[in-house]
Amino acid sequence: MDLIGDAIAAMRAGRPGSTRTDLGAPWGLRFDKIPGAGFHVVLQGSCWLLAARGGPVALGPGDVVFLRSGRGHALANDPATPLGPFPPAQPAELTAGGPGPRTVLLCGAYHLDLARPHPLLRELPEVIHLPARPGRHPSLRATVDLLGRELDTEGARAGAGVPLLVELLLLYILRAWFEDRAARGNPTGWALALHDPSIRRALEAIHREPARAWTVADLGQHGGLSRAAFARRFAGAVGRPPMAYLTWWRLTTAARQLVDTDDVLSTVAARSGYRSEFAFARAFKREFGEAPGRYRHLVK
Repeated sequence: MDLIGDAIAAMRAGRPGSTRTDLGAPWGLRFDKIPGAGFHVVLQGSCWLLAARGGPVALGPGDVVFLRSGRGHALANDPATPLGPFPPAQPAELTAGGPGPRTVLLCGAYHLDLARPHPLLRELPEVIHLPARPGRHPSLRATVDLLGRELDTEGARAGAGVPLLVELLLLYILRAWFEDRAARGNPTGWALALHDPSIRRALEAIHREPARAWTVADLGQHGGLSRAAFARRFAGAVGRPPMAYLTWWRLTTAARQLVDTDDVLSTVAARSGYRSEFAFARAFKREFGEAPGRYRHLVK
């Protein structure tokens, strides 16, 4: 059970897109705000990240940048280089710039439902920079290395594995950030929830069996805590009481079923822990503002 993977699946609103960008100095690219999350991977060379707030950030080979809400920003070989627009159509490959030293990037976007993000996403800073540090985050580093090799592959299968690796990249970006936050000591929020065995086991139980008639005492037993102690610890880390998170997760997974399947409402209701279609419809409308059938019609 991977809680971060579940959170990504619940927010996913489409397949990610990416562009291999081969640039010769001098160059500067402006990225407008997008309705999702953006990312950049430095495959070769170096550049500067110019975010709307804060000073320029130096990026080197293997560095990864994640922009939680797709905010506008820029990349350039030098902070003083004039900026041009990044193509809005996001081509598969882009070559630009001058005759100077080359920088090769993978620039892309994750299509996530930011109107209803999983609460762990809200805890992330607007911009995450994960530098390539030896011995840190081996899964992330391996994925970056594989992306570089796949993009350099020639022939009929060139780049065929990139979409799958880009999907994995998001999982490892989020894991790395929460691991770093926990490693700094005294983690709070979801960094605590993901690393506290008592809370993590309860969350895994909810995600594994959302339809089960859980009680706070049942969930506390998974973590080896009394009902009261568990409820306090869970609410302090997750940001809502256990039963409130259970309800939210049930309805969130139900919404995904309505979009991803053609199952009848009674089946979706049962899988979501509701004994009657009426009770499910009432709870769903309270959470989403639309009845399940209309929500399916509007979103699918």
